[in-house]
Amino acid sequence: MTTNSEKKKISQKELKQIYIRSCQLDISWDYERQQHLGYSYGMTPVIRKLYPGEEHKEKRIQALKRGLEFMAITPQLSTLLMGINAAMEEENACNPEFDGNSINAVKTSLMGPLAGIGDSLIPGTLRIIAAGIAISFAQSGNIMGPLLYLLIFNIPAFIIRYYCLKYGYGLGSSFISKVADSGIMQKISHYAGIIGLMVIGGMICNQIWLDLPIMVGSGDFAEPLTNYLDQIMPCLVQLGLFGGMYFLLGKKVKTTTILISLIIVCCALCFIFR
Repeated sequence: MTTNSEKKKISQKELKQIYIRSCQLDISWDYERQQHLGYSYGMTPVIRKLYPGEEHKEKRIQALKRGLEFMAITPQLSTLLMGINAAMEEENACNPEFDGNSINAVKTSLMGPLAGIGDSLIPGTLRIIAAGIAISFAQSGNIMGPLLYLLIFNIPAFIIRYYCLKYGYGLGSSFISKVADSGIMQKISHYAGIIGLMVIGGMICNQIWLDLPIMVGSGDFAEPLTNYLDQIMPCLVQLGLFGGMYFLLGKKVKTTTILISLIIVCCALCFIFR
């Protein structure tokens, strides 16, 4: 069995490259595997270092393919996953008995909880705080508005990236067992799920617009149907539309089919009630 000092191959150079490349995680986002290309790009320096030359070509290809699996995570927390991934790849390169399949298993198990926590804290909280402060300055024509937004959002985000990479690589594969023993991941996932549902609920009423122009009543008392439905429950129309979309997705209807159908229906309704 090799000691920790003997098996270390990854240097600060590779970790710095991971840190810089993590900023490009969403640059090649697609609907099939989302961030997989950006993630594999971020891990490439480590894989080249661990599996150099023609004699390790097959292992290098396998490691690169592992990075091309489905990936969806908050970019600012991606370095935690990349650090753990790097430590496990390092162990895989040095220990013939190490199971390489466990690398993707760890990625899959951590990806969802980290995305839930990160999306709630960073885009859902930090970005809103930064935007709120920036807008208050920008409304008065102060140039500090956009500058403050960039500073308030990016300074904590880059600090988070740094420490996530540092502790992710330091903990390595033992991160899973430590977190599992403490039980903290279940609690964090539970509360992050609650926050995530609250954020989605807020987005429904703020990001979905749908008016039903059908007039109800007569004369001066005639009002659009939307107004009456809002008196029953605010944003009831938006909630109904969202519920319909969610139902169709649950029935395995393709997203493109839903979007195209929605465009056609909206155009038809606009033509009828114009």
